[in-house]
Amino acid sequence: ELFVLTYGALVAQLCKDYEKDEDVNTCLDRMGYGIGVRLIDDFLARSAVKKCRSYSETADMIAQVAFKMYLGVTPSVSCSSAAGNEFSLILDKNPLVDFVEELPAERASLCYCNILCGVIRGALEMVHLAAEVTFLQDRLKGDAVTEIGITFLRKAED
Repeated sequence: ELFVLTYGALVAQLCKDYEKDEDVNTCLDRMGYGIGVRLIDDFLARSAVKKCRSYSETADMIAQVAFKMYLGVTPSVSCSSAAGNEFSLILDKNPLVDFVEELPAERASLCYCNILCGVIRGALEMVHLAAEVTFLQDRLKGDAVTEIGITFLRKAED
C-alpha cells in the first residue's frame, strides 16, 4: 500500500528530472528490474511454489500468485502465439493508477506503470527465463483494459 501511495510522487519527480518520456520509461523499467531481481527471493520463500514446467505455468504463476501477493489483484492470462511463448496479462484494475485521473497531454508517450515490466523481467531473469515485457494497452491512454505482454525469448539451460 505504501508503494502505491508513493508511486505517483516517484513518477512525477522522474518527469521533472527527465525531459523525454522515453527516458522516464527507461528509468522506470531499470528501477523495476532492480526490484524484480531482489523480489524473486522473497516470492520464492513466501509462496513455496514448485518449478514451473512450461511458459504457460509461469505466466499463470505470475498472474495468480505474484500479482495477488504484491499488488492484491489477479490479472487474467491469455496466450497470444501458436508457439506458446507469448502471453498477455490483462488487468481490469491496476492499483498503481488508483490515484491518477489521466496523463497530461504533454506526456502522451509516458508509460506510467513501466516499473511493472521491469519487475517481471528482472524476476524472470533471476530464474533463468529471458523475456521481453511491454505494455500493450493502458487504461490511462484510453484503452479498455491494461495489458502487459510477456514474450519468453529462450528456454533456460539445464
